[in-house]
Order: sequence, then C-alpha cells, then structure tokens
Amino acid sequence: MAHPDTFSITRRQALYGIGAGVSLAVLPACKPASTTLSGTPEEQLDAIAYRLLAHEPERATGLGVDTGEFSALRGKLEDQSQAGQDAYAATLREDLERIRGLDMSGFDSDTRTNFEVVASGYETALAGFALPYGDTPVGSWRTAPYVVIQNVGAYLGVPRFMQLDHPIRSDDDADAFLARIEQFPTVLDGELSRMQEARAMGVIPPDFLIDKAIPQLELTIASARKGELFSSALSERAAEAELKRPPVEAVLEVEGGPVVEALQRQLDELKSQRAEARSAPGMREQPGGEEWYQWALRSSTTTNLSADEIHQQGLEELEVLHAQMDPILRDIGYTSGSVGERMQGLSADPRYKFAEGDKGRDEIFAFIDERIEWIRAQMPRAFNTLVDPNLEVVRIPIAEEAGAPGAYGGAGSKDGTIPGRFLINLRTTDLHRKYDLADLTYHETIPGHVWEGEYSNRLPLIRSILAFNPFSEGWALYGEQLADELGAYDDFKVGRLGYLQSLAFRACRMVVDTGLHAKGWSREKAVDFFVTRNGSKAQEVASEVDRYCSWPGQATGYKLGHSRITDLRSKAQKKLGAAYDMKAFNDAVILGGNAPMDVLANNVERYIAKIG
Repeated sequence: MAHPDTFSITRRQALYGIGAGVSLAVLPACKPASTTLSGTPEEQLDAIAYRLLAHEPERATGLGVDTGEFSALRGKLEDQSQAGQDAYAATLREDLERIRGLDMSGFDSDTRTNFEVVASGYETALAGFALPYGDTPVGSWRTAPYVVIQNVGAYLGVPRFMQLDHPIRSDDDADAFLARIEQFPTVLDGELSRMQEARAMGVIPPDFLIDKAIPQLELTIASARKGELFSSALSERAAEAELKRPPVEAVLEVEGGPVVEALQRQLDELKSQRAEARSAPGMREQPGGEEWYQWALRSSTTTNLSADEIHQQGLEELEVLHAQMDPILRDIGYTSGSVGERMQGLSADPRYKFAEGDKGRDEIFAFIDERIEWIRAQMPRAFNTLVDPNLEVVRIPIAEEAGAPGAYGGAGSKDGTIPGRFLINLRTTDLHRKYDLADLTYHETIPGHVWEGEYSNRLPLIRSILAFNPFSEGWALYGEQLADELGAYDDFKVGRLGYLQSLAFRACRMVVDTGLHAKGWSREKAVDFFVTRNGSKAQEVASEVDRYCSWPGQATGYKLGHSRITDLRSKAQKKLGAAYDMKAFNDAVILGGNAPMDVLANNVERYIAKIG
C-alpha cells in the first residue's frame, strides 16, 4: 500500500518554477535580452553543453573536452550537496527557456532536431529535480531515489572514474588528480546531507539494499586506509607516464585522513538507516513514491506510458519470444516442461559452463575477444557509414561486483583518448554461459553500446552528452538482433536460444520493474518470475532485482526501445517496398543520434520521405 504522505507542491518545485508534468509549451515564448542565446546555432549548442559540464566536470573528462579554456574542469568534481543540485537545475531551466525563445524557422532539420533533443532532455530532468528526493539523470540512464546505496554513490563512482578515466599524461593531470581527491570528502558530505534529509522525510532504502551497501562501503574504507583507492593508481600511472614528482604522498594523506573520515560518516548514516529500514522493495511504499515512479518511467522510456501499459506489453512480448524459443529447444532435445524450466535445464548443462576461478575468467576473456573480432568484420554488411571503435574489455572492480549487473558498457571519449569499454562481472564465472556470452558481447560492444557511442561522438557536444535510456538500450538490443541476422548463430542453435532468452529477459524486466514499484510485488516474487518464466539464473537475477529497486524504471526502457526501433523498421519496409535497404535504415537511425522515441520516429519519417 502507498505511503500516506503526499507531495503536491514541493520546495524544489517552487524553486524551479516547474512541476513534474510541465510542458515546454507553458514556458514563455519571449525572453528578455539577458536570457537569449547568441552566435550560430552550433555555437549556441556548445555554450549550452559547457554550461551543463560545469555542473558535471567528470563528464567533460570522460568526453575529452576538458582542455584549453575549459581545462579547469579537469580538477573538479560534481557538487553533490542540495545547493549544488539546485544550481544545476537552475542552469537547465535557464537554458530551456533560452531554447524556447529561439526562432528556429531558418534551421535545417538536423539543427532543429538537436535543439528539440536538448529541450526534451532538460524538460524531463527538471521534472525529476523538482521531486523532493533522489538523484536525477540529465541525459543519462539512472533514476535513483537513494543517493547512496549498493550501486549508487560517489563512494563507487569516483574511485572507478579516477582509476579508469582521469588521464595521467602530464604534471598538470597529476595536480588535477590531487585537486579532485581533495574535493572528494566534500562531495561525500554533500551526499550525506541529502541522505539525512531523505531519512527525515521517511525515505529509507529497503533493508536488503542497505545490507549490500554496508560491506561495499566498508571495503572502500579499507582500501582507502591502505592507499589502494587513489594513491596507488596515481603512482602506477604516473610511473607509466614517466612523471618526475607526482603528488602521491599528498594524495595518500588526503585519502587516509579526510576521505576515510567522510566515508565513515556515510557508513554511520547507512547503519542508522538500517535500524529503521523495512523490507518492502517498491517505490509505492515510499513517501511520494507513486509520483516519483511515474516520473522515473517517463525518464526511462521517454514516453507517457503508464505502469499498467508497460506491464502488459512486457507480458505480451514475453509470450511471443517464448513461442520462438520452444521449437529450438525441441530440436536440441529439451521437450518437456515450460520454456523457463527447459532453459533452467540448459543452464545446468556442463557443456555450456566456463571453468571456475581464474581459469574460467581467462576463458571468458578469450571468448569475448573472438566474438568481437568476428562482429567487427561483419559491419560493412550492416552499415554504409562505418566507425572503428577503440575498445577494451575489463573486469568490473571487485568492490563493485556484488551490487553490479552481469556487465555494462559504453563509448569512449569524444577525442578518442579514452576507449569504449565492456566491463564484465566476474565475481563468479557461473554468471555466464557459452550460449549467452556472445549475445552479451554484441550488446555491450559492437554493434551495441560502444558502436553506437562512436556515432554520437561525431555530433555536436551536447548530443554526445545527452543519452536517452530507450534509445541506448533499445539500440543495443537491436545490435543483438543484427548479429543474429548477420549469421552469428547459423552454426550454433543454442547461441540463438541465448539471444532470444536475452530479449525475453528484457521483456521480463518490464513486468518485474512495474510489478515491484506499482503492483506490490515482493523481492522474492520478482526473482521467481525470472527463474520460472524465463529460466534465468537465480544468482544473476537476485542482483538484477535489487538493481531495479535502486534504479526504479530504468529496466523498462530496454525492450520498449527495441520494439520501437523494430516497429519503425517494419514501417519503412512496408512503405518503401523494393527501395528499402537495411544498411540505409540502420544509418538513418544511428546517424540521427541518441534521441527520445518521438524524435527517433521523426528521423525515420524523414528517411522514408527522402527515399520514397
């Protein structure tokens, strides 16, 4: 049952002057001179981009654009205090108003699309900032009601970022590294104050999430005390760059003192919250949770679909996919029981397991490398416009593995200095099977996330920054489909089962996420749905379900986005007939950039009109 507290007009809504359901149309059309944008459209878009990056300087580093006049961003971290988040929202609101004041009558379609994408992303983000608690993604994918939990928080994100993405190529880079570490305790305390504010409202994470977060935070503290969180990484990378006097001792002093102390304050708060926590997993059990989840679905799908509509779509798509899996299972000798039961039997087959321990981890890396080499060679058959991603495969940091999904991936920097990455969870090799790892590889690398990101990196900076969950994840699933269509499983039927189970898994996510947050499902019922209906591995989906509890709505965007892309492809095939060309369609989608679903549809309509 929903918590009785309500939040009709919050302090943050009053501050931003925007409600959770506000339309762009209600913003004034005429602006005073001080709120107008100047210069060419390209210059205006860049100005908007750097105003955003001033609030998220880590993104500037990740994109490789913290250079020249913006080089000071390399020594800064995002302000996680409430005041910092309020300032971020104020910038978005100002720029949204400026965009609404533009005369776009002379813009070409690509330029108009660029501004439409920014306006859509900012509108949705402002609706999230106006909610009374949580972390709001701005052109990103993670909707998080809890500021620090098992897979959310600077205690995880900043060490990963500093170890992997902050460059150490010069003395200036090393000094910027130190500057960021000196700010880290303030960042942690900013989060702490928001944790405490949420607790005062009655917003406390479920006990089972806190039980995961506490040991992870304790591990982070232990690493910091030993100098293994930051100073060892600086020392190793500075040696590789042959720097003479990197500030390793200064970093070590901050790491072992103020950083440990700030982390301990967060740990103490989590332990206090644990004493008050309940086991209910869903947002409808939190104060204002139904409103919060409605926004999370909007952010995660870029649609106005209700929880009931998304739940039903997931059930229907699951049935269609299982109907495709059934004959393959029969062909390989699995004839009795439901599709889920038969897939559980397949998962237990030792032929498709990797060895345990480090031997199995080596097997997994070799398997992934071989699949990447194969799929790279197929790309000229699927696209007219090709890219050549700089790509690496790495293990998810051990401190993060318990709360992390089976894998995740993303594009490299805009300047090419930071590679695209496929990060794989190897806390146990039993998370992966030989029949499903190929599909996972295509999803995270080529033609999935890393491949798509290379195209976005060619667009104006603001378009490289803003990413929309159903496009990002829908495209990655479409990338899995392309791999199948290009022959990835022609000689490996069981591999096609893995691919179809992957799609079915994403349909299950639509059902489970809405079940947890809108229909009162328990954590156990959510896990059981995956295992019994889809034959998923219980160990894997337990972490998955916990992720949905800390990122409400996010999991619904995958299959919904994939279905929108394939529906648009069917529409193009029907309208164009013999003139339809898959390579041209794929180019139209990916060259249009990462966009909300309505903008994607417009891009495809323009492609159809041009060809037809």
